[in-house]
Amino acid sequence: MIKVTIGTTLERETVIVDPGKTLRSAIEEAGIDYTSGTMQLDGAALRPGDLDRTFASFDITDKCFLLNVVKADNGTA
Repeated sequence: MIKVTIGTTLERETVIVDPGKTLRSAIEEAGIDYTSGTMQLDGAALRPGDLDRTFASFDITDKCFLLNVVKADNGTA
């Protein structure tokens, strides 16, 4: 089992997942909107198709961070 810190830049929770679970299913079960920013696994941006890969396929065996990072406009003109 893998300890996954999952969430956004503002809210995070820790869940325990099976290594055979896909990233997308873990995100959906946590109620995270992954369309509003860049999904990152341990700080690295995920590419198209990566959400349908399993944690095991990324060689994640113990723990990881799976976060949706929203880049906001800083409001300067």
